[in-house]
Amino acid sequence: MIDFDRSICCDFQTASTREWVITNGIGGYGMGTVGGVLTRRYHGLLIAALNPPLARTLLLTKLDETVIYDAHTYRLYCNEWQPDDIENYGVLYLERFRLEGSIPVWTYTLADAQLEKRVWMQYGANTTYIRYTLTRASMNLRLSAKALVNYRDHHANTVGADTQLNVTRITDGIRIDGPSVGQPFYIRADGGSFIPDENWYLNFYHAIEAYRGQVEYDDNMYAGVFDVVLQPAVSFTIVASTDPAASLDGAKALTDRMTHDQALLTSSGWQDAPAEICQLVLAADQFVVNRPSPHDPDGKTVIAGYPWFEDWGRDTMISLAGLTLTTRRPAIARSILRTFGGLVSQGMLPNRFTELGVAPEYNTADATLWYFEAIRAYYAATLDREFLVEIFPVLQSIIAWHQKGTRYHIHLDPDDGLIYAGETGVQVTWMDAKVDEWVVTPRIGKPIEINALWYNALLFMARIARLLGESPDHYHLMAEKAAQGLKNFWNPRTGYCFDVLDGPNGHEHHLRPNQLIALALPECPFTPEQQKSIVDICARQLYTPHGLRSLSPDAPDYVGVYGGDLPTRDAAYHQGTAWGWLMGPFILAHLRVYQDPALAKSYLWPYLRQINQHGLGTLSEIADGNAPFTPRGCMAQAWSVAQALLAWEAIAKMEGE
Repeated sequence: MIDFDRSICCDFQTASTREWVITNGIGGYGMGTVGGVLTRRYHGLLIAALNPPLARTLLLTKLDETVIYDAHTYRLYCNEWQPDDIENYGVLYLERFRLEGSIPVWTYTLADAQLEKRVWMQYGANTTYIRYTLTRASMNLRLSAKALVNYRDHHANTVGADTQLNVTRITDGIRIDGPSVGQPFYIRADGGSFIPDENWYLNFYHAIEAYRGQVEYDDNMYAGVFDVVLQPAVSFTIVASTDPAASLDGAKALTDRMTHDQALLTSSGWQDAPAEICQLVLAADQFVVNRPSPHDPDGKTVIAGYPWFEDWGRDTMISLAGLTLTTRRPAIARSILRTFGGLVSQGMLPNRFTELGVAPEYNTADATLWYFEAIRAYYAATLDREFLVEIFPVLQSIIAWHQKGTRYHIHLDPDDGLIYAGETGVQVTWMDAKVDEWVVTPRIGKPIEINALWYNALLFMARIARLLGESPDHYHLMAEKAAQGLKNFWNPRTGYCFDVLDGPNGHEHHLRPNQLIALALPECPFTPEQQKSIVDICARQLYTPHGLRSLSPDAPDYVGVYGGDLPTRDAAYHQGTAWGWLMGPFILAHLRVYQDPALAKSYLWPYLRQINQHGLGTLSEIADGNAPFTPRGCMAQAWSVAQALLAWEAIAKMEGE
C-alpha cells in the first residue's frame, strides 16, 4: 500500500516528485504532489470535464491552509515562486501520507494535535471534496483555507492581468464565473465562515513544465478564505463543484466513494491479491469514462493517461482487456467495443479525440487491428455470441477495406499476405512521434506488430465465421498467406526479427520491442527456437525495471534520457525511452517460451513496485532508458496499468492461483 512516513513526507524534493490523482468517471480529475507544491500546470483539486469526457478546465487550483493551535501558527502549504524561492512550510509538519483505496490522506502533527485531510471526487460529477478531521487534540483548533481558483483549459497558462474572474458570495461559500460565457462553479463549506477576496497571486513556478520546455509560470486568483474552529473528533468539509446543489454531507460522500472502491475490489476477485495488484485494480477504474454516442447513450471509452491525454483508439484497445476483463467488468468492455464499432470509417478506428470536440482523427494502422484482439479477449471471457453477431459485419468491412486499401497506403500486399502501411510525413504506428515535418520513427512498410495482429485477426475471423455458420475458408487462406509472410521477418544474422520489412530503405534491422507483441498474441508463426532467441535478446538489451526500451542501446540513434523541450523529448520518445506498457508483451512472451511463472514474476515485480515512486497507486507512461530509469511522461497511463494486470493474471493462471 502507499503509506509514507516522515522520511519522504518531510523531504520537500522527494515529496514533490510523488504525485496523486483522483478522477470522477466522466473525464474530470484532480492531481497534485504529496508536499502540496504545484509542479505542473495540470495540478489542481478540481479539473472539470465541462463537455465530458473532454473540455477539461482547471477551476479550483489549491487550498492553502493555516492552522492556529494553542496560540501557535502552522502553515500547511508549500509554494514555489522561483527555483530558489520556495515556501516549504507544509512538509515540516506532514507526519504521514497514504492512500485509502483511491483517496489521498495527509496527516499533520501540530504539537499534540493531529489533523487529517482527505481529497476525493464524486463519481459521475465534476465535484471534489476536501475534508479535514481533527483526530486528536487537547483543545480546539482554528483552520483557515485560502481558495486559489482559475478558469482555464488544463493545457494552458493564466496571466492574471488578462483574465477576468467574477466572484459572488452565496449562502455557504462563493460562485465563480469564468472570463467568458460558460459554466460557473461553486466552492462551499458545511460550516465556519467565508471572507471573500479577489486578488491575483502571480507566478506560481511549475518545475516539471520547466523541465519539459513548457511555459513554467501560472497565475491563480485568491478568491477568499474559509475559516472554522474545529473541536476534537470533528470534521469540516469544503466542496468544489460545477453543481450548485452538490451535497455538503462529507461523511456520506466519503462513504459513497469508499464503497465504490470496495465494490471494485470485490467484483474483481483480486481482493486477496498482493496490495500492489489491489491498488492497480482501483487505478484501472480511473481511466474508464463515459462517452455517450447516438447509438449508445451509456457508451464508455478510455482516457489514455493523466494528465494530458484524451481517449485514443489505439490505447483503448491495447488497454481494454486489462482494465475491464481482468477486473471482471465485461459489460464495460462491451460498451467500449460498441462505442468504437460505431465510429469505424473506411475500415479504420479513430485514433484520437481532440479537446475541441471536432471530428476524430483516423491516422493509425494498429488501433483497428488491436480492436480484433480486444474483441477476441472479450469473447473468450464471456462467450457473448450475441455481440459477435452484432459486430461481425463491422469486422468484415474492416478486412475488406484492408484488402482494397484505405488511408495512408494501408493495404494488403497480395504477394506475401502482409499489411503495408504509411506514407511520407505521417506516422501510423504506436511509435508516432513527429517534430515539425520530421517523423522520428516513420516505420513505413510492413511493421512486425501490425502483421502479427493482422494474422491473429484473420484467424479470429475464421473462428467467428464458423461459430455463426458461415464459411471460414476465405479467412483461413489469408491467414496461411500471412503466416508465410511473417516468416520473412526473421533475421538469422542477428537472431531476432526485422522491425519493418520493405521500407523505403529496405528492412529495418535495429532491435526494437515490437516483435515481442508477435510472441504475446495467441497465435505466433515463429519456431520455438526463434521465440526463445527473441525473448533472450530483448531481455538483455531492452528490459529495464520500469519497462522495455524502445530501441537497443547499441543503436546509433539511441537516446537514454527523456527531457528538454518538445522537439528534444519527441526525438527521444521512441528512440530508447522505456515504455511501461511493453512489460505486458514481454511477460507474456517470456511465459510462452519458458513456462516459468516464478521467473516471469521476478521481471514483473520491480515494475509493480513503481506504484509508490511517481504516480502513486498507478503506473507511469515512460521512464528513462538509462539508469536509474527515472519515471517520465504521464504519471498515470492506461495501457501501463492494463498490461501489468494482464501480465499478473497470466502468471497467476500458470501458477494455478
